[in-house]
Amino acid sequence: MTDRNLVDLIKTLMIEDGFLDTSIANVRLMRSEKSFPRMPLIYSPGLTIIVQGRKIGYLGDREIHYNSGHYLVQTLPLPFECETFASKEEPLFGVSINIDPALLSELVSDTTESNLKLSVPYFPMSSVAMSPDMEEAVKRLIRALHDPKTAKTMGQSRVREVIFEALQSPQGDALRALVVNQGRFSQIVHSLKQLQLQLDQEVRIEQLAEGANMSVSSFHHHFKAVAGSSPLQYLKRLRLLKAQMLLNQGHLNVGQIALEVGYKSIHQFSRDYKRYFGVPPTKDKQKDEVAV
Repeated sequence: MTDRNLVDLIKTLMIEDGFLDTSIANVRLMRSEKSFPRMPLIYSPGLTIIVQGRKIGYLGDREIHYNSGHYLVQTLPLPFECETFASKEEPLFGVSINIDPALLSELVSDTTESNLKLSVPYFPMSSVAMSPDMEEAVKRLIRALHDPKTAKTMGQSRVREVIFEALQSPQGDALRALVVNQGRFSQIVHSLKQLQLQLDQEVRIEQLAEGANMSVSSFHHHFKAVAGSSPLQYLKRLRLLKAQMLLNQGHLNVGQIALEVGYKSIHQFSRDYKRYFGVPPTKDKQKDEVAV
């Protein structure tokens, strides 16, 4: 359900479509008058709060609907596909909050129990309905953006309050698992971080499985349950998304980018890129419109 007060609070701060970096670190506002078809994306770990409009995320065989009055909890930087629904009459408005690991660790150490429920499967990306307390916390955060003094003095406290409320949500344990080193989820999280650091290197699944203290078959099973894809599919998508980012920056040519993200063959890179994004890398230029 759309909260008109929240819409009005954001509307006065955002005139144009796109993302707006705010004076509070790790907080961005978003606005879009246009729908965007399903396309590959990657979000940093954080919260995406939809105030008006709606989105659908596609991760593996899961559909994740996050509409007005809901927020997406993203615990890992996973490649996924996203569809956005908005119009001139009813633009999409939202707030994006990147989660600072140090702040999360501090909050978890203050609030977590000694053990997580290891039998419960944690999803790295899920939609949560805003509780009344979360809604009030988001309002206080956005109101702070209307006054530079409040934003400077109280901004991080407002962010802390929002993340605290997320920890009380049904996805709270998935956030805690990023800090508390327990269970298969945490082992896969460690493997995902390794892959992110090895984009330009040759990766052996046997080594990853050994590092996670699992057999190769068990590692594949648990990895797919968390990431929605096999380890090699995840790595390929991560490489291609980084390649698109480097391409849009315009500092490197296609051959240099292919090497930068771990491809030994430029032709293979071009084929994979076109298959994933629908256009070859030589024609995929930064668009004037930014999908939010």
